[in-house]
Amino acid sequence: MGIQKKHPASWKTVPNLLNYADVVANFSWNTIRNELQGLPEGRGINIAHEAVDRHAGGPLRDHVALQWLGSDGAERAFTYDDLKRLSNRFANILKELGLGKADTVCALAGRIPELYIAALGVFKNTSVFCPLFSAFGPEPIFQRLSRGDAKLLLTTERYYRQKVSQLMGDLPLLKHVLLVDAPDHLGDDLLSLPRLMAASSDTYLIPPTGAEDIAALHFTSGTTGIPKGALHVHSAALTHYMTGKYVMDFHPEDVFWCTADPGWVTGTSYGIISPLLHGITNVVDEADFDAVRWCRILASRKVSVWYTAPTAIRRFMRMGLEPVREYDLSQLRLIHSVGEPLNPEAVLWGLKAMGLPIHDNWWQTETGGIMIANFPAIEIRPGSMGRPLPGIEAAIVKRSGKDSVTVIEADGVQGELALRPGWPSMFRGYLHDAARYRKCFLGGWYLTGDLAKRDADGYFWFVGRADDIIKTSGHMVGPFEVESVLMAHPAVAEAGVIGKPDPLIGEMVKAFVALKPGFTPSDALRLELIGFARKKLGSAVAPKEIDFTPDLPKNKAGKIMRRLLKARELGLPEGDLSTLEESE
Repeated sequence: MGIQKKHPASWKTVPNLLNYADVVANFSWNTIRNELQGLPEGRGINIAHEAVDRHAGGPLRDHVALQWLGSDGAERAFTYDDLKRLSNRFANILKELGLGKADTVCALAGRIPELYIAALGVFKNTSVFCPLFSAFGPEPIFQRLSRGDAKLLLTTERYYRQKVSQLMGDLPLLKHVLLVDAPDHLGDDLLSLPRLMAASSDTYLIPPTGAEDIAALHFTSGTTGIPKGALHVHSAALTHYMTGKYVMDFHPEDVFWCTADPGWVTGTSYGIISPLLHGITNVVDEADFDAVRWCRILASRKVSVWYTAPTAIRRFMRMGLEPVREYDLSQLRLIHSVGEPLNPEAVLWGLKAMGLPIHDNWWQTETGGIMIANFPAIEIRPGSMGRPLPGIEAAIVKRSGKDSVTVIEADGVQGELALRPGWPSMFRGYLHDAARYRKCFLGGWYLTGDLAKRDADGYFWFVGRADDIIKTSGHMVGPFEVESVLMAHPAVAEAGVIGKPDPLIGEMVKAFVALKPGFTPSDALRLELIGFARKKLGSAVAPKEIDFTPDLPKNKAGKIMRRLLKARELGLPEGDLSTLEESE
């Protein structure tokens, strides 16, 4: 049973996508391209020009583009004209320091204004923006600076002293470090950003920018080994604009808040680029998750479109909060979630606690933008990823040979989710790993590594990562299905499910459960949960073992790290932990 939407006549804001079938049938990337401006004199397309300069040169010049909220209570508002001039200054700094096209600029900072200004300045200079999580320790920082061929690093004095200074001798390509909070230069290549910004010109001519010029480098961790560096180009702006229009449903009066850090691709694609492309106000909060603070921001800033992660939603659920009863959220009209599949219980919680359903969507670092979504004007089916975006061809396939795949036409049959290559934000490579990149494509499809199903109405349903699937007694069990059932029990806040080797049945289903306040781990509760799952799923699929844990390991994007649960359970190497939420 899906959640039906109200008739458009009852909406204050009519969605940009009302008739899904018509929009899909008539969609053209050229039409989207024509809704953007392009650089003057036909010099190409540049993300920063489309996101900032074209607005600063028109009626949105004095409109607030970035509303920054400091963790200490400070606030700063930046208009589109402010962002144009400040990003011009940063671009001029890069040019003066000898950085140009395709040179990598890394940023190691919290959600501070300088990070956002730098990103736009890097795009203008046709250099490559590579954001790093500020919580990274020296080793993951070194891996990314080294593998990313970083020539300049933007960071703070504290992070430099604690995490970077000891690495400099092993990073011969890293020529400059810009310190955002140093009043004066501390060395020939250890430079004060405020001092350079004050001396820099606020006019800048963006050089010709090809649609295929590299704009961003996002590292994504694999199960083992070094992180992969996904490369994205300036024409990705078309996807960011289109998804902002049809999924986020941006309208000129909107105030948008994406809670993701730019260290995660969502925090760049939708925390910087997409809202600015639409000329709206983008809220940035420097502080870490705090449920009460977040509710206050939603209310006081009159946020109308909110993009967050399942882990935040589950934290709200775990605390038993119902914000709509305590805060004025009348301006909020859309809530979106991304990072990992949103359990049906969480979608329904949104209706009760926030007054709105939560719209899940699916994409990856490699896709650069949203590919499948629950749109504002179509029925939400709780637990579903939604339907493909206009311009995106998705299918369920099975590998049928070394060089081919077979598309599964039947509904409800599990297979690998695949996308037809060619959308603008598709990654153009893994840096320094062409062979790995080629392996992502087979038989004319990009293979995502996610297992899914499609129903008769074209909705896609996530099953699990291919390497997470549990093979038990001849059954193929997706962890997400079991986790969703466990979360439907009133005692369960979160659940993570793995396959544990078993000599008789291949793998047994094992669950790790975090409880809601007011519930205490006990053998009786363990048996109750196993019985509850068996009743819902059947004995073959339900977990045979359950361990209670205060918290589940998550990465900084909020995804439960099942492979880490499995490694710890089996005493195996834990692999790359650079994105572990609590790593420091």
